[in-house]
Amino acid sequence: MLNVLAVLLFTLFQGPQFDGAKLERMVQDRDQLHKEWRASESKKSGIFGNRTKKDMIETNEWLERIITKDNQIMDELRMIGTIETTVISQEKEDYKSITLKLERDVQALKRALAERDKQIEEKLSERRTFEWTTLIFFSEYCLFSLVDI
Repeated sequence: MLNVLAVLLFTLFQGPQFDGAKLERMVQDRDQLHKEWRASESKKSGIFGNRTKKDMIETNEWLERIITKDNQIMDELRMIGTIETTVISQEKEDYKSITLKLERDVQALKRALAERDKQIEEKLSERRTFEWTTLIFFSEYCLFSLVDI
């Protein structure tokens, strides 16, 4: 029983981002129920200091209350686990969509870079053509100028 309580407290401190106050109250209620059970366990109202059937029934009722409280605590922990799983799944999907968007952006940038490289290559080609044309005309001009001399 103490192991269950230890696990519950450990789990309580693992997820403080959720409603830890509610769980803390539930654990405190359970502790109070446990104290009441201990008190009823030590009750001996029978003849010669023995336990009566009524004493044992009261002890069993306290145990039933403790079990009910344990079940409430476990339900709360399961709900928190479900919420954590849902949050993690949503974050995973968010990261996937961000990654896909960034990959699309990278592809668009690569296409733009390739287009820009193509434009630069075309401009260089035009420039070389102009340079060669200028060189040819200048050479012919120089040749004709020399011939006239």
